[in-house]
Amino acid sequence: MTLITRAYIIILMLLVVSSTGSAAVKTKSLCEIRYPSDAGIEWTCLKLKWTDTPSGLFGEHWQDVLRFNRMDRRHFFGGISIKVPKQLEEVRDFTPLPQSYPDAAGEAKFILVDQAEMFLGAYEYGELVLSFPAAVGIEGHRVPNGTFKIDTADPNHESNLYTVEEIGRPYPMHYGLRFYIDKSGDGWQSYWIHGRDVPGYPASHGCIGLYDEEMQVDYYSAYDRKVNKPYYHELKKPYLEAAKELYQWVVGPTGDGANFRDGPRVVIIGNPPL
Repeated sequence: MTLITRAYIIILMLLVVSSTGSAAVKTKSLCEIRYPSDAGIEWTCLKLKWTDTPSGLFGEHWQDVLRFNRMDRRHFFGGISIKVPKQLEEVRDFTPLPQSYPDAAGEAKFILVDQAEMFLGAYEYGELVLSFPAAVGIEGHRVPNGTFKIDTADPNHESNLYTVEEIGRPYPMHYGLRFYIDKSGDGWQSYWIHGRDVPGYPASHGCIGLYDEEMQVDYYSAYDRKVNKPYYHELKKPYLEAAKELYQWVVGPTGDGANFRDGPRVVIIGNPPL
């Protein structure tokens, strides 16, 4: 094997590794990941070329196809296989979550995370108002199922455990909403909903991750250009900013989280598909 070939393989491996302090689940085919809602939509498997872009392939439905695959634009690159609905109109504003959640009918704000579907939903008086694909925990770092409550908000939160491997900066957890502190082990572990990469498979160390493309441009653009990832002409405003949208919904559009204490109830259900 030549040095050039080895270098190319190493680059491909880096592109599918989660950007936390240790490797996550990796896959070159999102078609292998099956969700309960897949049964209701006919789809085919497409292997992407390096010249493919979401808007180029799917036009006005590009966000819908990304949502269907639980992925962001940074992970849409050559060599990856994705699910493509046969009828794109069927996945317009795609969400697998129920439009109504009767158990939360009396609550002004309520959050449901379905790990089996890798989706998060925000409800007002039991009616769905926001929903987003979510990155969930890898094996050995699952977020526990149960009922919790958001007690802290921090728009500029960073990890004190993990760094972005490629660039060495503390791993960003922007628009962080803490919902659980596990005090059962030797050291306390905090669980947050926050912005991060959303690659289409379990990738976190227990937190729930949502779209944060503005962070990706800030943190990754220089590195990704070095390895010739050709998608940055696509990764432009309007960014996919699910973490920011949810944060503002919880705290309020002008809130900074500094005095945040009593947030919505959070219910986490299901088991991740990998």
